[in-house]
Amino acid sequence: MFFVAKKVAVEDNLSSIKQALEKRGYTVVSPKNAENVMACVVMGMDNNLMDIQNTVTKAPVIDAAGMTPEQVVSRIESLQ
Repeated sequence: MFFVAKKVAVEDNLSSIKQALEKRGYTVVSPKNAENVMACVVMGMDNNLMDIQNTVTKAPVIDAAGMTPEQVVSRIESLQ
């Protein structure tokens, strides 16, 4: 899998997760720009995966429902 180091797509309404990732040095992009990301973070898998089916990515999708921002960051860091 090819991806740009430390680039993550995060659903727009997950601002606390975006902030936590940015503090750790991650580049956070919109799911609409999810090319070459290491992961996609969503809130609930029933929301059409942020239109990810229209985006070409092999990155894992992390459902952040019920998780703290720190837990999401930890999950993403475990992918490296």
